[in-house]
Amino acid sequence: MNTLTRQLARRRRSARGMTLIEIIVVITILSLLMAAVGIAVIPQLDQAKVDRAKMDIANINNALKTFYAKKGNYPDTGMGLKAVVDAQILEKMPTDPWDHEYVYLNEGGKPVIMSYGKDGAPGGTESDADISSKDTGKKN
Repeated sequence: MNTLTRQLARRRRSARGMTLIEIIVVITILSLLMAAVGIAVIPQLDQAKVDRAKMDIANINNALKTFYAKKGNYPDTGMGLKAVVDAQILEKMPTDPWDHEYVYLNEGGKPVIMSYGKDGAPGGTESDADISSKDTGKKN
């Protein structure tokens, strides 16, 4: 039995787990990696929302062209995009990536669709900047 006890004691010593210092070092390294990824990803998420808003505006513009083909004119500013929904061209009132309704204006017989960006208010910079159908054809 004495030999068996020695073998068990050796196994216990050799199968010892990680020390507290090693665990802290691993957690620190993982935290640094997560912070670096977060710094790189968050601005890309904002840009993705801006890009989605531009695509939504192009799709709404196409729906307005269909409305024009059916009715012979664009909806007035008062009716807005609700007229396109009522005509069953759009399924529901479109909202931008920040859950604000798109702004529709009929300027001299030409439709203008806008998103006020992340803040939902006119003006702003970066992700708060306005996105308009007037700008979608221009290069950034």
